[in-house]
Amino acid sequence: MTSLETPIAPALDVVTARALLLEHFALDGALDPLPSERDQNFRVTDSGGNRWVLKIATPHEDAAFAMQAAVLRHVAEADGGMAVPHVRASRAGHDVAAVHHDGVPYRLRVVSWLDGVPLAETPRAPQQLEAVGRAAGRLTAALRSFGHPGAHRELDWDLARTLQARERLARITDPGRRAVIGRALDDFERRVTPQLPRMRHSVVHGDLNDWNILVDATNPQRVTGLIDFGDALFSVTVADLAIACAYTMLGASAPLHAAASVVAGFHAECPLEARELEVLLDLIRGRLCTSLTIAATRHALTDGANAYWFVSERPAWELIERLDRTNPYHATAIFRQACGLEPVQGSARVRQWIADNAHRLSPILGQPLERTTTHLLDWGNRADPVVCATAKGDTAAADAAYTSQARALGFAVGIGAWGEHRAIYTTDAFASLLISGARRDVHLGLDLFVDAGTALHTPLDATVVATADCNQPQDYGGVLLLEHRTDDGTPFRTLWGHLAPPSIAHWRTGDAVRAGQVVATLGSRADNGGWVPHLHLQLCCSGENDPAAIIGVGESAVMPVWGGLYPDPSLLAGLPPEALNRHHAERGTLLARRRSHLSPNLSLSYRQPLHIVRGRDVWLYDASGRAYLDCYNNVAHVGHCHPRVVAAIQSQTARLNTNTRYLHENILEYAERLACTLPKSLSVCFFTCSGSEANELALRLARAHTGRKDTLVLDWAYHGSTTSLVEISPYKYKHRGGQGRAAHVHEAPVPDPYRAPADWPISEAGPRYAQQLAAILSGGVHPACFIAETIPSCAGQVFIPHGFLRDAFASVRQAGGVCILDEVQVGFGRVGQSMWAFTEHDVVPDIVTMGKPIGNGHPMGAVVTTREIAASFANGLEYFNTFGGNPVSCAAGLAVLDVLKEEDLLANATVRGAELMAGLQTIAERDTGIGDVRGRGLFIGVELVTDRASKTPDTARASNVVNRCRDLGLLLGTDGPFDNVLKVRPAMTFQRNHVDLFLSTLSEALRSS
Repeated sequence: MTSLETPIAPALDVVTARALLLEHFALDGALDPLPSERDQNFRVTDSGGNRWVLKIATPHEDAAFAMQAAVLRHVAEADGGMAVPHVRASRAGHDVAAVHHDGVPYRLRVVSWLDGVPLAETPRAPQQLEAVGRAAGRLTAALRSFGHPGAHRELDWDLARTLQARERLARITDPGRRAVIGRALDDFERRVTPQLPRMRHSVVHGDLNDWNILVDATNPQRVTGLIDFGDALFSVTVADLAIACAYTMLGASAPLHAAASVVAGFHAECPLEARELEVLLDLIRGRLCTSLTIAATRHALTDGANAYWFVSERPAWELIERLDRTNPYHATAIFRQACGLEPVQGSARVRQWIADNAHRLSPILGQPLERTTTHLLDWGNRADPVVCATAKGDTAAADAAYTSQARALGFAVGIGAWGEHRAIYTTDAFASLLISGARRDVHLGLDLFVDAGTALHTPLDATVVATADCNQPQDYGGVLLLEHRTDDGTPFRTLWGHLAPPSIAHWRTGDAVRAGQVVATLGSRADNGGWVPHLHLQLCCSGENDPAAIIGVGESAVMPVWGGLYPDPSLLAGLPPEALNRHHAERGTLLARRRSHLSPNLSLSYRQPLHIVRGRDVWLYDASGRAYLDCYNNVAHVGHCHPRVVAAIQSQTARLNTNTRYLHENILEYAERLACTLPKSLSVCFFTCSGSEANELALRLARAHTGRKDTLVLDWAYHGSTTSLVEISPYKYKHRGGQGRAAHVHEAPVPDPYRAPADWPISEAGPRYAQQLAAILSGGVHPACFIAETIPSCAGQVFIPHGFLRDAFASVRQAGGVCILDEVQVGFGRVGQSMWAFTEHDVVPDIVTMGKPIGNGHPMGAVVTTREIAASFANGLEYFNTFGGNPVSCAAGLAVLDVLKEEDLLANATVRGAELMAGLQTIAERDTGIGDVRGRGLFIGVELVTDRASKTPDTARASNVVNRCRDLGLLLGTDGPFDNVLKVRPAMTFQRNHVDLFLSTLSEALRSS
């Protein structure tokens, strides 16, 4: 080819060119010169007003000249709608005419003129640039099936030959500009050259600059022509996109934003490969390197005589200098997003993996954030005193305002949220970025405001990537960059900012760090950019090795891009989603609404009621994200929201839920499996929606079977909320507002070993309490039934002494009554050793009732009885419960049975219960206010007294303890006639670490109450 050092182009005069045109193409008209680099071009206007382009070349362009005509014919055939020139054949029927003039050979060809305005002369808009990308994509797609020997040529403009620009680098006299080109070429060699052998190759236009792209003058969104195929050659397939992007970015206020529109259009017509998108920015910079070094060379040779050669030089320098400061990972993410792809390949997988494994991550501050009092700060509120003082640089005022806020609201950790729009970013450092042209004001990390010097722990195993002191430009202070991997090996990184530099000085690249290990300590205000000390934690799914290249603030216009590059690290940090909910309802508002629309006798727990919004396993979460260890709510038998139970309910709800008037497998399978857990005589099942309904039905069964109504109960018993059950529940009718004992109800003393007469031998407590019950019967009472909780709960977690139920049942049955055991609270393995608490008393009731844990929170209850009693109830009056035994409830119940078995939760209850009892006994040895610790499995009572000798109930202290536990993140309740017994009923999934946390928290509450 002709060297750039000595560019040669034909220089025929207009008269000669017109004569050759007429002679060889039978075309006559007025000729107007057109600018060009290697060829000589004329616009031809014939007498009919039709216009053409005459192109004249020298013989050294023979193969390429012929190839260009072949390109146009191929495109016309492959995509008839493409706006490219059409070839006019010569008189001899050829695309190219070989001629001589004054002994010099020339080559001529003629193509049709395309109307339109060069893109370079029109204002740019996203729709227009997308149309340009579509046109380029269609052309690239059409040319992928084209081949020609003339396309295999060497041109300095070939993107694959970008590194040849090094030979011209010395022509750039300005050292700063020469360095910019040098860095771009180094990046090209490092990032693009290794990829070239694996990239797609095909014939490309080679020069889709903004003068070779024509648009409609009246509708700039319509591309009317792609012209000048003089640089067409075989190269990387993505070349035309890179070149089109380079020229459409010239002069743009947001160059990457402009390029993204072109990329989106191109991808829609010619889908891009991931590798092409990864190197696109470097290809764009490579084109600019070639253009600018060639321009510099020609300046030196010609003193700028050919203005066409230098038309884009100034904006090209401006653009390449901006791209020199552009993070390539950002550019790739923007281009991928424009194509509708995940901004960073694997980012979604990383986010999902973190979500799936959040429960097993080590806490960053050494203690789980969900068990710490946190407060979501509002850095977007200019009126906030902390924000206002920080914006003014008044460090003392900012510290004082933050301390005052923390004291007033009672939080230990302040949170600066990811994705928050911040009013604090007002300096020039956060002005225009390359992407959207808008000010950067969206926080891309998570801030945890804690004391300087706080030890920081990695949540996962990690490898040290880099350490740095990034006081400029990011104001991060000491920085640590760690790499982690998901279970399938997908890498991701965490950036830790505002660290004390000495605490990270010992780390070296490649060092291994174990999960939970201290990696640094938080720096002082000097390491925090003048802010209140805080950790800036940023999750990074790209491959940056330089912490300074990771921006902490971005523009809102491209948040999907930032979300792929730098996803929300809140789960990684152990923050539940509620902690970041700035708009949750205030407790006072909820209380007011509750008072307006709910009954005043619907009570709330704790002096400061909790706004609970979510549960998981043994934890409940309030609206601020604070987690509470739930040792009170025994409804969630196998843990809050157990995935197996949730899935069963969801699946069955999606198929069918109806009443029991139809045949259905679920109710039958559940009845069969439930009966298998009980003594053989208990074989007939009834299903209800609650424990209250179950006990109500049990009363009806007993009364139908015996023809009687009198009922024998234990003092302070509670069996449900219906009218009939309140009548037989001393816990209700003896309380303030109660109606008192009804005539048909007879109370026996609760068989409480702790409060038994002092002169009773412990081995005789059960039979002696049973004698008191027998005495009631001998007084002429003819009971329909005796009903009792196997472990009286409202009476104070009372564990009935052995022998009581055996003797009581004998007396009741002898009197013609039915024996009912209420296992609503203690059934389904809560006592650990057996599925049903009554099994330990060597008795078999005539009726057993169930509720609460049966469906793990789904409203469900059950009654199981003998065939004889069921037959007495079937007296012609139909029993029907609309929702009792419905398919969804039974699916939930079956799932609970599955979980109990598969997770071996009865054995777990035995082990954990023994650990709890041992720990509580140890605490009781130190605390003389604990009168008794009693329990089995995961059903435990701790009775508080003013002194052990008198056993006087300490109601006030019990209330203080449960409220203090609530403040410390542990949920307990009280019960007993004097509300002095701490009620401990955690989920069956309680583990050793939960036991330890329970014991340590209760110890603290007892010490401070």
